[in-house]
Amino acid sequence: MDTLLSFISANAAHAHWWFFSLLLLAGLNLPISEDLLIITSAVMAATVIPENLVKLFIFVFLGCYFSDWLSYWMGRKLTPWLLKNRFLAKLVDKKRIDKVNKFYAKYGVLTLIVGRFIPFGVRNFLFMSAGMGRMSFKKFMLVDGIACLLSNTTLFFLAFYLAEHYPMLMSLLHKINITFFVCFLLFGIVILCYRLYKAKKKKADNP
Repeated sequence: MDTLLSFISANAAHAHWWFFSLLLLAGLNLPISEDLLIITSAVMAATVIPENLVKLFIFVFLGCYFSDWLSYWMGRKLTPWLLKNRFLAKLVDKKRIDKVNKFYAKYGVLTLIVGRFIPFGVRNFLFMSAGMGRMSFKKFMLVDGIACLLSNTTLFFLAFYLAEHYPMLMSLLHKINITFFVCFLLFGIVILCYRLYKAKKKKADNP
């Protein structure tokens, strides 16, 4: 990931296409962090190529959205074939599939919406499970589209804001740290004075 992100930074003019392509690959369960790509694209929009803010956001959103489609169709077309093969079936965690299916049965599309906000491969597994359960693709597109827009917008613009106001935030953090240190120091002095006072009073009461 570090090498890929360095390459994208060096080719900032075409960064939106690289982010879009990498996000599609993430939908195929390759070890690519979707959240890291979103955050990096937002940071680049705030610092390196601010003129491409809208373009980066749109391409990243579409990359994430179409990536979910790939996971869905992998679950719908590929996983059933794997389960039929006694050797390849060992690669599929059947207990995990059953657990996710129970969540779908109990909470319905809410499982899909909440899952969109969970990183580390969990969301891909949920999308694949939606495909395995043969959820209507139109329904999947609608629900996931809303969830994807919410999660992407939140993460992208939060990272964008933090990157854009980084000097100000660091200055604020520095002031907060100083304030906490002074308060802690004063609190320590008060406690020390109180203990000395109690010790002195105890000694005076028991000459």
